[in-house]
Amino acid sequence: MANIRPFQAYRPRKGMESLMAALPYDVFSREEAKEEVKGNPFSFLRIDRAETQFDDSVSTYDDRVYAKAAELLQSQIETGLFVQDDRPCFYLYEQIMAGRAQTGLVACASIDDYLNNVIKKHENTRADKEIDRIRHVDACNAQTGPIFLCYRNHAVIDEIAARTMQSEPVCDFISGDRIRNQVWVISDPEDVAAIRKAFEEIDSIYIADGHHRSASAVRVGLKRRQEHPGYTGEEEFNYFLSVLFPQNQLMIMDYNRVVKTLGSYTAETFLQALSRVYEIGPAQKEQVRPAAKGEVGLYLEGSWYLMKIREEYKSSDPVEGLDVALLQKYVLLDLLGIEDPKTDQRIAFVGGIRGLEELERRVDRGKAKAAFAMYPTSIQELFDVADAGRLMPPKSTWFEPKLLSGLFIHTLS
Repeated sequence: MANIRPFQAYRPRKGMESLMAALPYDVFSREEAKEEVKGNPFSFLRIDRAETQFDDSVSTYDDRVYAKAAELLQSQIETGLFVQDDRPCFYLYEQIMAGRAQTGLVACASIDDYLNNVIKKHENTRADKEIDRIRHVDACNAQTGPIFLCYRNHAVIDEIAARTMQSEPVCDFISGDRIRNQVWVISDPEDVAAIRKAFEEIDSIYIADGHHRSASAVRVGLKRRQEHPGYTGEEEFNYFLSVLFPQNQLMIMDYNRVVKTLGSYTAETFLQALSRVYEIGPAQKEQVRPAAKGEVGLYLEGSWYLMKIREEYKSSDPVEGLDVALLQKYVLLDLLGIEDPKTDQRIAFVGGIRGLEELERRVDRGKAKAAFAMYPTSIQELFDVADAGRLMPPKSTWFEPKLLSGLFIHTLS
């Protein structure tokens, strides 16, 4: 039973959405963030990455940075750049990229559901990465970037969403990443109640993207509970900002690997070693994009090869059977000695949004020795791993488009 509830969002003043909404804070380096906010005093990145308001002598994690974020947010609320809805609502948020649409429900999820594993994880989090967002949320008294959740389709929610989207959206704009963004408000009490009841019939929700942000939101909620020992559970700090997508709306993109060395192998002996685990197709100049689970595209010394995992190396285990896990175990570890891909400098990861051309570019320019184009992990595989209480290897999933920050603000009190 999932506890998903409406909330009174602060949203950009009508007509300001395209100027204010911004890509998530963690897709930018500090230098990139500074460039992004130049010339746009309304960009939400000024709040999400408030170090952009200081020179480089001030640390990203300086107390002044978090105080500035809170000051900027409060100023935009006071001056009417953000306007709060007059009642708790659900919202529909649709993004269209290259003709493909995904539509999610903007709502608040329960920190208790996270703690009780109704909201399931498939990645570990690192405390050092959580601390920054804990301090940001706590200082701003608000969650500004939604967590990307997914769930198995429910007919009632689908019907309400389809009917709502027959009306005009309350905002419709193209963001800087060339994604069309549209928002609808669900405020009818009967629809709100029906959506809440439908989620009560759903026993599992899954974090697709945003493990660190969700962990940070929960930790702030627990901190507020300690500060308010008489809490009832209904306070806003018991919930965190989310966009929930039904399973059939989502597409996971490939998350590819490049290695900077072949160790003691030559290209020829590397192919020979790979052939013990994979069937290797003939060399070709045409790009190889895997078409099925178990296939990997290899780019090596200017040629592409199709690799198919041999039957005896397949696994029905929800983690060990993942294509990225098979590559990690039998190639990256066994052949190249890359034990921890999160920290080993010999490997890098390339999101599928950058295309196979980026893999070719890195190898052709000498920045990598070989590249592996992966078949995307499926939503069902994500569900299976989380349901088993297991964790995926690092960099197993790439979701695109990214949810914009600053379109919906959830205040904690």
